[in-house]
Amino acid sequence: MNVHASIDAAGDERLEIVESPDRLAAIEEQWTRLWHATDALIFQSHGWISAWWKTLKRQEQTALRIGLVWSGDTLVGLIPLAISRRKGLRLLEWAAVAYADYGDILCAPECSDAALHRLWTKICEAGGFDLAFINRLLPDAAAWRLFEPGKASGVRLRANHRQEFSSRIAGDWESGAAWLASRPKKTRQNYRRSMKMLEEAGSVEIRLLGADEPLGPVLDRLASLKRKWLEKTGLTSELFDEGTPVLSALVDVLARAGILRLFVVELNGVMVAAEINFVQRNTMMAWVASYDPEFSRASPGTALMFSYVQWSFDHGLNMVDLLCGSEAYKDRFSTHVVTLKSVIGPRTAKGSLALLADGMRQKLRQRRDAKSEPLDEPD
Repeated sequence: MNVHASIDAAGDERLEIVESPDRLAAIEEQWTRLWHATDALIFQSHGWISAWWKTLKRQEQTALRIGLVWSGDTLVGLIPLAISRRKGLRLLEWAAVAYADYGDILCAPECSDAALHRLWTKICEAGGFDLAFINRLLPDAAAWRLFEPGKASGVRLRANHRQEFSSRIAGDWESGAAWLASRPKKTRQNYRRSMKMLEEAGSVEIRLLGADEPLGPVLDRLASLKRKWLEKTGLTSELFDEGTPVLSALVDVLARAGILRLFVVELNGVMVAAEINFVQRNTMMAWVASYDPEFSRASPGTALMFSYVQWSFDHGLNMVDLLCGSEAYKDRFSTHVVTLKSVIGPRTAKGSLALLADGMRQKLRQRRDAKSEPLDEPD
């Protein structure tokens, strides 16, 4: 079994780095207990990361680096990382980062900062990577205890220019109807126009999929629609590749956790839009959406969004989180935006050179943008 472990000299905290799938499977119960105790998001659950690992197409290009802090026989801290290869570099990053909108650690109150820092040092000393890149950090992420620039031992991390954004819909609306009424007149008109166009095409039903309904046909249809959109835009995503099990595996994790909320728009009994959402922390989180491009003029995706936002406030949720991404439609709906930050640090000379080159490219972009900005008109 490929596992590193050591006894912490400062007390009974034991450190471990999990590198083998067998050990990953063995710690499921303790990991899940810690995940529940810390009220962490599904992205940091054992189920999510295990599903990612089991469905990973090129496992030989990825290595697990999951750090654990044990207090006796109890897991009290966890840093879920992995090493991947991209553009000739070995990157230490969040495990399942491609499918996790937010990255974080799990840390029980009894887990000391000293133990976390020793664990990070141990992960760094184990090597195998050129750059550590820790991204998608929310302002209140527990990971800031460890990754605050200038504080971490081991590989020294500093703030990186790469940022992402999370759009949110939150307010004091007492119902979905109250939220809809608060929208600008033009927005409400667009929603009604979308519904009218769909209804003119046939019988329309927008609904939440029942817990006892089979997920397979819906997910197959959603992935098929998404592939059409990706082909049209010239983009790719392994999440929706034909025959890949990753989407169904991750949705199964949501369903088993009891947090899945899958909304669909059906036209004459055929699904023309779908949204895979989940509810945690009294928040509706919108994870994956897809629609039939043949009905793009009717905007079935927009109609569906109006529906699940209203559903959320009708059911007492505090917020709708549209998760990562700066798509234009999110700007039309969101009440505020949260910035997700990242930190980075080199471990090898190759990593240092890559970081230097990235910094130079960023400076060139800034100078080019500054030159393109129009001069202020004189008073």
